[in-house]
Amino acid sequence: MRISFHDKVYKIANKIPKGKVATYGQIAKLAGNKKAARAVGYYMRTNPNAPITPCHRVVASDGSLTGYSGRGGISKKKKMLISEGIFFKNSKVDLSKSQWRK
Repeated sequence: MRISFHDKVYKIANKIPKGKVATYGQIAKLAGNKKAARAVGYYMRTNPNAPITPCHRVVASDGSLTGYSGRGGISKKKKMLISEGIFFKNSKVDLSKSQWRK
Protein backbone atom coordinates (compact mmCIF):
# COMPACT_ATOMS: atom_id res chain seq x y z
CA MET A 1 0.00 0.00 0.00
CA ARG A 2 1.36 3.40 -1.00
CA ILE A 3 1.19 6.23 1.49
CA SER A 4 0.01 9.55 0.05
CA PHE A 5 2.09 12.73 0.12
CA HIS A 6 -0.59 14.25 2.36
CA ASP A 7 -0.27 11.43 4.89
CA LYS A 8 3.55 11.57 4.77
CA VAL A 9 3.43 15.29 5.59
CA TYR A 10 1.31 14.73 8.70
CA LYS A 11 3.42 11.74 9.75
CA ILE A 12 6.60 13.85 9.52
CA ALA A 13 5.01 16.82 11.30
CA ASN A 14 4.02 14.52 14.16
CA LYS A 15 7.71 13.67 14.65
CA ILE A 16 8.84 17.27 15.25
CA PRO A 17 9.79 17.27 18.91
CA LYS A 18 8.76 19.90 21.42
CA GLY A 19 11.40 22.64 21.40
CA LYS A 20 12.16 22.28 17.67
CA VAL A 21 10.66 23.53 14.42
CA ALA A 22 10.81 22.39 10.81
CA THR A 23 10.33 24.44 7.67
CA TYR A 24 7.64 23.87 5.06
CA GLY A 25 10.36 23.06 2.52
CA GLN A 26 12.12 20.68 4.87
CA ILE A 27 8.92 18.70 5.37
CA ALA A 28 8.20 18.71 1.62
CA LYS A 29 11.66 17.29 0.92
CA LEU A 30 11.35 14.63 3.63
CA ALA A 31 7.93 13.65 2.23
CA GLY A 32 9.41 13.16 -1.23
CA ASN A 33 8.68 16.37 -3.16
CA LYS A 34 11.13 19.18 -2.44
CA LYS A 35 9.07 21.62 -4.56
CA ALA A 36 5.85 21.16 -2.56
CA ALA A 37 6.42 23.59 0.32
CA ARG A 38 3.17 25.43 -0.51
CA ALA A 39 1.24 22.16 -0.35
CA VAL A 40 2.75 21.52 3.09
CA GLY A 41 1.56 24.99 4.12
CA TYR A 42 -1.93 24.15 2.92
CA TYR A 43 -1.93 20.88 4.86
CA MET A 44 -0.79 22.65 8.01
CA ARG A 45 -3.47 25.32 7.55
CA THR A 46 -6.18 22.66 7.17
CA ASN A 47 -4.79 20.33 9.86
CA PRO A 48 -7.75 18.40 11.27
CA ASN A 49 -5.77 17.11 14.25
CA ALA A 50 -4.35 20.29 15.78
CA PRO A 51 -2.76 20.45 18.30
CA ILE A 52 -2.04 16.69 18.22
CA THR A 53 -0.32 17.22 14.87
CA PRO A 54 1.86 20.20 15.83
CA CYS A 55 1.36 22.50 12.84
CA HIS A 56 2.54 25.41 15.01
CA ARG A 57 6.05 23.90 14.82
CA VAL A 58 6.27 24.49 11.06
CA VAL A 59 7.72 27.81 9.88
CA ALA A 60 8.99 29.50 6.72
CA SER A 61 12.50 28.83 5.43
CA ASP A 62 13.73 32.13 6.91
CA GLY A 63 12.17 31.44 10.32
CA SER A 64 9.13 33.66 9.74
CA LEU A 65 5.84 32.74 11.33
CA THR A 66 3.73 32.75 8.19
CA GLY A 67 0.45 31.61 9.57
CA TYR A 68 -1.53 29.77 12.16
CA SER A 69 -5.15 28.89 11.62
CA GLY A 70 -5.87 28.29 15.29
CA ARG A 71 -7.52 30.83 17.54
CA GLY A 72 -5.16 33.73 18.20
CA GLY A 73 -3.31 33.52 14.88
CA ILE A 74 0.41 34.18 14.59
CA SER A 75 0.72 35.79 18.03
CA LYS A 76 -0.69 32.59 19.57
CA LYS A 77 1.73 30.50 17.46
CA LYS A 78 4.66 32.56 18.74
CA LYS A 79 3.52 32.18 22.36
CA MET A 80 3.20 28.42 21.91
CA LEU A 81 6.69 28.18 20.42
CA ILE A 82 8.23 30.32 23.16
CA SER A 83 6.56 28.16 25.81
CA GLU A 84 8.17 25.11 24.17
CA GLY A 85 11.64 26.68 24.31
CA ILE A 86 12.02 27.90 20.73
CA PHE A 87 14.64 30.63 20.28
CA PHE A 88 13.77 33.82 18.41
CA LYS A 89 15.95 36.47 16.83
CA ASN A 90 13.74 39.55 16.50
CA SER A 91 10.43 38.31 15.09
CA LYS A 92 11.82 35.14 13.45
CA VAL A 93 12.69 31.72 14.80
CA ASP A 94 16.45 31.33 15.18
CA LEU A 95 16.79 28.27 12.97
CA SER A 96 20.45 27.82 13.90
CA LYS A 97 19.29 26.95 17.44
CA SER A 98 15.76 25.63 17.00
CA GLN A 99 15.55 23.79 13.68
CA TRP A 100 14.83 20.07 13.88
CA ARG A 101 17.54 18.03 12.21
CA LYS A 102 16.16 14.81 10.76
